[in-house]
Amino acid sequence: MKINQFGRIKTDLKTELKELTDIRFISSKPVENAKKQFKDFLRMATLEAHSDTIVNQKMGNLLAAPNNTVADFLENDEPITDSVFYLIALQLLQFQVDIDFDPEKPVQSFKKMELPIVEQSELKTGADVAHAWYVLLTTHTKNGETYLDQLAQQGYFVPFYKDSTEPLIFNGKTQPVFDPHQTIREVVYVEAPLDTDEDGKRDLIKAEILRPAQTKDGYNAPALYTSSPYNQGINDEMGEKATHNADVPLVEKETNNLTKENVTAEPFAPILPAERPVEGHAKEAEQSFAKEQSYTLNNYFLARGFAIVYSAGIGTRDSEGIRDTGSVEETVSTVAIIEWLSGNRTAFTNKTDNIAIDAWWSNKKIAMTGRSYLGTLATAAATTGVKGLETIVSEAAISSWYDYYRDGGLVAAPDTFQGEDMDVLAMEVFSRMQDAGDYLGIKDYFNKVMERLGRDQDRTTGNYSKFWDSRNYLNNAKNIKADMIMVHGLNDWNVKPRNVGNLWNAIRDLPINKKVVLHQGQHIYINAFRSIDFTDMLNLWFSYKLLDVQNDADKVLPNVIIQDNVEAETWNTYPDWQDASDTDKTFTLQPKFLIESNLETKPAAASFKDYLDDDIFDNYKSNLSQWHTDLFNTEHATNGKNNMRNNRLIFKSIQLDEDWFIDGVPEVKVSVAANQPFGMLSFQLVDYGNAKRLTTTPTILNAKSLSGSYDWRTDDLREFTLQKQSTPWKMISKGHINLQNRTNNYKVDEVKPNEFYDVSVKLQPTFYHLVKGHQLGLVIYATDFETTVRGNQKLQYSLQLNDSELTVHLNNNHKG
Repeated sequence: MKINQFGRIKTDLKTELKELTDIRFISSKPVENAKKQFKDFLRMATLEAHSDTIVNQKMGNLLAAPNNTVADFLENDEPITDSVFYLIALQLLQFQVDIDFDPEKPVQSFKKMELPIVEQSELKTGADVAHAWYVLLTTHTKNGETYLDQLAQQGYFVPFYKDSTEPLIFNGKTQPVFDPHQTIREVVYVEAPLDTDEDGKRDLIKAEILRPAQTKDGYNAPALYTSSPYNQGINDEMGEKATHNADVPLVEKETNNLTKENVTAEPFAPILPAERPVEGHAKEAEQSFAKEQSYTLNNYFLARGFAIVYSAGIGTRDSEGIRDTGSVEETVSTVAIIEWLSGNRTAFTNKTDNIAIDAWWSNKKIAMTGRSYLGTLATAAATTGVKGLETIVSEAAISSWYDYYRDGGLVAAPDTFQGEDMDVLAMEVFSRMQDAGDYLGIKDYFNKVMERLGRDQDRTTGNYSKFWDSRNYLNNAKNIKADMIMVHGLNDWNVKPRNVGNLWNAIRDLPINKKVVLHQGQHIYINAFRSIDFTDMLNLWFSYKLLDVQNDADKVLPNVIIQDNVEAETWNTYPDWQDASDTDKTFTLQPKFLIESNLETKPAAASFKDYLDDDIFDNYKSNLSQWHTDLFNTEHATNGKNNMRNNRLIFKSIQLDEDWFIDGVPEVKVSVAANQPFGMLSFQLVDYGNAKRLTTTPTILNAKSLSGSYDWRTDDLREFTLQKQSTPWKMISKGHINLQNRTNNYKVDEVKPNEFYDVSVKLQPTFYHLVKGHQLGLVIYATDFETTVRGNQKLQYSLQLNDSELTVHLNNNHKG
């Protein structure tokens, strides 16, 4: 077991003593006697005990030595050695004797788990004990939280509720001294500079606010704002009806000579109705709410003095306007809430009376949080450079909607969502239809918008266009002023890694703080993982950015953190991702092999088809795991017949003689011919080698065990664990291209049957630890049952292998 902590800071002894005093573990200074001070700390940490008898009873349950309890130790004259202190500490941190550590070697166990330790063989004074205790409070337990957060969850900070007027800082981070049960809940309606439903009035956007009760008495709170189109409900049945049929043929496209200028979106310049006249002002809202669709990370911060704001945006329940996925209007709708929070836009208490209400309780510093669509809108807002937005934490966020629903001139579905598209998503989140009376007046106009969206998204060609360009946030990345923390799964085939990779490259040289965390998950949150202190990291970060705590978070938090895909619970830091100093490794394709380009190769050819018998084709559509198995399998499939054998080519390197760390964007260049005037290619980079790999989804280690404050909302502790069985392969990256888009995503070239063309494809960016003894593999095929259209057409592809190559980039900065 390894505990990776990036969010704890080292400080001087004077600051430690002040902060221990602030959180009431000492009155002003430690007592001189080390044993007495240690006993006081242990008594105060035994929160469930209300008498000395119960404290002594609890101490009898802990070991101070393999054959001595803490209760006995505290009554004798033995010194507090490092072995004694860290044996007790491990138990306080919820590690189990003989299961998680050896009681004969507690110090070594502490170091092995990479827990912070005080290098002192004996704690001789009360000050020594106070220093060690301070470090212990900042140390992560077995169950995914600092020891101080564990105590907070047991009620340590409840006595602070009655007189807390401002955030309490310990180790650079805010503590839960605001009673979440006294939270003020209110609703306001922010007027956006939009009229997306064309009713002659500016759109009002509903915002739900949770803020500490102390804001009534002069405390100004920073805001964590999550823009979630799902927040007011979703329309799954309508979305399912709108889903497109992906079992359609690939078609020949009309050639063109489009340039970048031809597909550049027009500037956004709407003609707007006048602002509503303000008929009065109010300090108190007229509406509240019972339960929001919350994000557990936000729940953690509510007790720490932050206000939490949720808004679903235009076209959602209780708001006005129309959904139009990824549109500039969506961004404007999102930004309007930030402008109100920072004092630069008007909100009203209801949608009728024009009674204005200010965010008078706000300190005008805002951060945005959220995953997927939520993180996407945070990214969109950041590209406007809006005042007041200090930072965003975007998880699994889209940076260009083309890279979500298209790839290389092809319609390319996000993982497990074949047939979804921009119009389907708009239908899913248009929650105004859930209120029948509201929907009555907007239904006809919304249907027209859906028709336009269906045309403009263009599922026929899959080409990049002005429509997609207006939904490409990378175009405005240069405007970003907010500091950025980006989190993404290297195995996320929903919002594919290209989205974070391109954004990272786009902001690399901007004068802002930018950090990226890459994990081995799919489309998930990582704030409740055991092996990384992500919540602590964000506490350090938000305290720095929104509360002006001088904790050096910009320097303390690494710029690049990447989870290893081989060693469980291992997170490494790097100077960069997609590093310019990487070493290129290029292979030439030969029959069944990847041959290093400096070796002699022979002219060779290979071919494959893209047609399957109907029964096999139908089986793969409903059994994607079987398709993937047969795609990679170089032996016989489990049913004795490799149905994909003639529908793909597999090339493998020799077994590696050392570990490789593949970094960035793998690139494939092929010389290819098709037997029709159209065609497509798909590629997967594969790790071939038997190994117990990390689980594809996190394992729940302790259900509903985390909350961060007393008697409050909980979250599951999770972690990627090693699979029990070995597997023979794992996909590293993938990519697709329409052969008619071999120049770029918008220019359509001619494909003459049986004529060879040079085609270059950039696969999804990655960071992958390929171990010694494994083989690097490249699989080339056409129809991707998970992603592309599935026409089952009689297409044949031929490759000139000696004119085809694969290049990967190897990171030189891994510390090992």
